[in-house]
Amino acid sequence: MSESVKILMDAMSQIGTATAAKEHIVFDEAFTLHHRTVFRVARSVVHDSGLAEDVTQEVFLRLYNNMSSITSEEMLRPWLIRVTINVAKNTIRTNVRANTREENYVKEVEENAVSSVEVDYEQREQVKEIHRALEKIKEPLRSCLVLKKQGLTYKEIAESLSLNESSIGTFVARARKEFVRYYNGAGNE
Repeated sequence: MSESVKILMDAMSQIGTATAAKEHIVFDEAFTLHHRTVFRVARSVVHDSGLAEDVTQEVFLRLYNNMSSITSEEMLRPWLIRVTINVAKNTIRTNVRANTREENYVKEVEENAVSSVEVDYEQREQVKEIHRALEKIKEPLRSCLVLKKQGLTYKEIAESLSLNESSIGTFVARARKEFVRYYNGAGNE
């Protein structure tokens, strides 16, 4: 490389370093000068110091990422205020949506809890009625019906109860008729 090219390259790298340092200083200066203003604007919109701090942090992150779009010092303060208002409004919207979702979830859980208690009670009562009806059915009809409802075949029922396999179908049919009669209340004594 020629000597003039080396000098030009050195000069360019120094300019690039100085520009980067200047941008960094500009951000630090902008943060120092405008932090209070951004925080006050954010707090006036969100009405919460904690949220205002979050908004302020987000605004300065956006400033840091968009330093190249701000060409003059006069543009900086209006840009910061506009971005602060927009971020604060978005934060409020987000919180309202989140609160609405939480409220809807709580309502749904409460409704399900109430209906769940009612459903549980109804199911327990129904089970009691089933047991009452089954108790009124005489053996071996009751056992045949229960085993059939548990999924056993006629052969398995016959073997487990020591009955004739050909009579199991008749026992199950009779047990069903008696169960319906007792369960529906026609056979209540």
